[in-house]
Amino acid sequence: MEIAVLGTGMVGQSLASRLHELGYHVTLGTRDVATTRERLNGALHPEITLATLPDATTKADLVILAVQGASALSTLAAAGPRALDDKIIIDITNPLDFSDGFPATLFVKDTDSLGEQIQAEFPTARVVKTLNTLTADLMVHPELVSGGDHTIFVSGNDAEAKAIVVTLLSTLGHRHIIDLGDISTARGSEMLMPMWMRLMTAMGTTMFQFKVVQ
Repeated sequence: MEIAVLGTGMVGQSLASRLHELGYHVTLGTRDVATTRERLNGALHPEITLATLPDATTKADLVILAVQGASALSTLAAAGPRALDDKIIIDITNPLDFSDGFPATLFVKDTDSLGEQIQAEFPTARVVKTLNTLTADLMVHPELVSGGDHTIFVSGNDAEAKAIVVTLLSTLGHRHIIDLGDISTARGSEMLMPMWMRLMTAMGTTMFQFKVVQ
């Protein structure tokens, strides 16, 4: 499977590196290849390709959107709507607004979500919201907290796309995955972030995750 990770920050680098370790062919998409290569300065495995957003997206079977929420729509627009046609987009973004400092507020909530906005803007893509409720280290190594015994969520309109994403999540080591329903249910996982930020402050760490029990 060809995977494009759009975003070259800590989250994008973590996902690209771990997926490469697991045997996937990974391309890291960026707006400016030369600047990104200089900034990363050899931090990535040499077999992980750096490419422009359109080039990375066009050849990918699956796209992971790993940018700040405020840049989500513009990043996908730069990648190109035609390149996203029928592609699975794993949306791990959150609509965080830090303009008034920390903790952030949400710039979309209650009656909408960033996941829904992405799906509406790119209707021929298959958007699956997941991995947005935990820190980058736990996205790629869930076993670091409680041996991986915690919960992540998926939301999306396309059942086949969600099944493919669940398989990928399982390969990463996630053991308890709850399908919340269609993309509108992304409102719920995105609105966990205010609680997540307060837990981070109270506990003094990002190494925790929610666990749903019955």
